Amino acid sequence: MTAPARIDGVRLTPVTAPLTGSVRLPGSKSITNRALLLAGLARGTSRLTGALKSDDTAHMAAALRDMGVSVEEPDETSFVVSGSGRLTAPQRSLFLGNAGTATRFLTAAAALADGAVVLDGDANMRKRPIAPLVEALAQLGIEAAAPTGCPPVVVAGKGGFEGGKVVIDARLSSQYASALLMTGACARGPVEVELAHAEIGAAGYIDLTLAAMRRFGAQVEQLGNRPAWRIEPTGYSAADVFIEPDASAATYLWAAEALTGGRIDLGMSAEAFSQPDAKAWAVICAFPRMPAVIEGSQMQDAIPTLAVLAAYNETPVRFTGISGLRVKECDRILALSQGLNAIRPGLAREEGDELVVEGDPALAGQERPCRIDTFDDHRIAMAFALAGLKTAGIVIQDPDCVAKTYPGYWDALAALGVELTFGA
Repeated sequence: MTAPARIDGVRLTPVTAPLTGSVRLPGSKSITNRALLLAGLARGTSRLTGALKSDDTAHMAAALRDMGVSVEEPDETSFVVSGSGRLTAPQRSLFLGNAGTATRFLTAAAALADGAVVLDGDANMRKRPIAPLVEALAQLGIEAAAPTGCPPVVVAGKGGFEGGKVVIDARLSSQYASALLMTGACARGPVEVELAHAEIGAAGYIDLTLAAMRRFGAQVEQLGNRPAWRIEPTGYSAADVFIEPDASAATYLWAAEALTGGRIDLGMSAEAFSQPDAKAWAVICAFPRMPAVIEGSQMQDAIPTLAVLAAYNETPVRFTGISGLRVKECDRILALSQGLNAIRPGLAREEGDELVVEGDPALAGQERPCRIDTFDDHRIAMAFALAGLKTAGIVIQDPDCVAKTYPGYWDALAALGVELTFGA
């Protein structure tokens, strides 16, 4: 029951029984993109299994191919990546859609190419800030320019750089720091990466980056108790990597369990995930008595899930520490507020960069005809599908946008017994 491309909307028929069954989650987007890049920078052939195949990872793989890396796809969850430890300048601009992870990681890695690299994306990507990373690259002697502060970015690749120290403001995105850390191992000398501010969005993703780097042979150490790391100029060696399932994707199924009183086997316990969004499990388990305040800075991609779940909570929930959601695939704070208020006026409100969801358990079983504008954002579409499990009349616009990270999402819901009407 996969949604055909460019379909207008999908309506879910509310379920009348607990959702039960098993779902095979896609591989982690975060880990897949890190592993793809590091395998592309490594000497030799790496095999990545359990990987995510989606729009985001397809853009990363295509960009690596354009820079001289062999990327084969023997099956639906594997990549075989062969590289020489060098990148060549592409013959064309690298088009990366709205793949923020790939754009940021490759902006730094482009310094290793032997010529100019242009990185661009779609209209949404051209609104996503890249200036802090461009400014940080200049500290390492790498010439890069993004006149609007957002893509397109032009990097004057010179086959590498000498090394040195860089201080990065990663408050908007930890991906800026991750990009520098991963590229640092390919410098000609040691690189020190220090955060200008200790508080950053989703600091746990730095841990994912460091673990991936070490898996490919990097030598990196934290400098004391400071948010700073030293990377030795080892380059990378090929490795075989199994990629764990995507924790952000798991949050939708965990929330579906909570909303319906169901039991969905994901093949992996919440405690076994290494990704930061798995922290959402504890909050979901508290439903319908979620905490009055949820600090979301360390699980930002789970906030859409939690916000829609909070609409059915017994008491109001305030989400704090989520300013970074303003510069995701869309302004997610605005999208969540607008979508929740479409279901019931006054259900949510923005207060600065915080979101308050009032909570209204009576919405379950009601009919509230509305169309949810997803802003072409996969997480908005997947999160609001949860509301459709309990409230009739909700139409999710542009359902095929879930292909960005979870192409099989609608199939998974259908397999659990959810009735979907496409073209609604």
